Amino acid sequence: MSTTSTRSTTFSPVRNILTKVPEVTLIFWVIKVLATTVGETAADFLNVDLNLGLTITSIIMAVLLVAALIVQFRLQKYTPAVYWLAVVLISVVGTLITDNLTDSLGVPLWVTTVVFAIALAATFTVWAISEKTLSIHSIFTTRRESFYWLAVLFTFALGTAAGDLVAEGLNLGFFVALLVFAAAIALVAVAYFVFHLNAVLAFWIAYILTRPLGASTGDLLSQPVADGGLGLGTTGTSVLFLAVILILVIVLTRRARTADAQPEDAQLTATA
Repeated sequence: MSTTSTRSTTFSPVRNILTKVPEVTLIFWVIKVLATTVGETAADFLNVDLNLGLTITSIIMAVLLVAALIVQFRLQKYTPAVYWLAVVLISVVGTLITDNLTDSLGVPLWVTTVVFAIALAATFTVWAISEKTLSIHSIFTTRRESFYWLAVLFTFALGTAAGDLVAEGLNLGFFVALLVFAAAIALVAVAYFVFHLNAVLAFWIAYILTRPLGASTGDLLSQPVADGGLGLGTTGTSVLFLAVILILVIVLTRRARTADAQPEDAQLTATA
């Protein structure tokens, strides 16, 4: 794709845009796990510690998410700060969707897990039929970016339900649940690096599994000792993980600026 071609400024499903998602590196996965953990602890902090309740918390976070996604969609290329802000917010909203269904409406965890798994599968199916690919490296149209963020939302909602189902519904506890999902991710890594599992399939399986991994980690760290956690609290856990995310996003932003400046510097050098 040529970056010098003329692009229409009209917001349409076929509008060409530069790559809107980051490279899948170690930092990507670290921030992803941290963001999923924050999604769990921040939702509990706002809902319980600040006593806002599920309804008010859900409305506030949904509005913030919509605002972040509007900015994300209007950008012409991947911008670390905006992208990862959207991920953190969608993590919180995904948690709240599941919490509203289970806590407020009394929907069993196994039902929410199945429903979100079906919703995610349907999203992938329509995406694949429409675009002929599920690769995140192909996110250069508005329609594909829409499919991407919808899939991300369902992965967070599904991961929350699955994590709670394993830890609480099956009474395995947060630590055992963490080990279960960590082992599952390790198996995906082995399947990819050793047995050459399809890269796109491996990515999405790992992406889905990091959500319950992060949720279990968040619960393990924040929940009281009497409930099977380490008792660090939602405030401390959220602040700590958000601080690490902020540091990593600053690093990524500086790298992006350096990469953007390199072609210009090279051209100046060649001219001289």
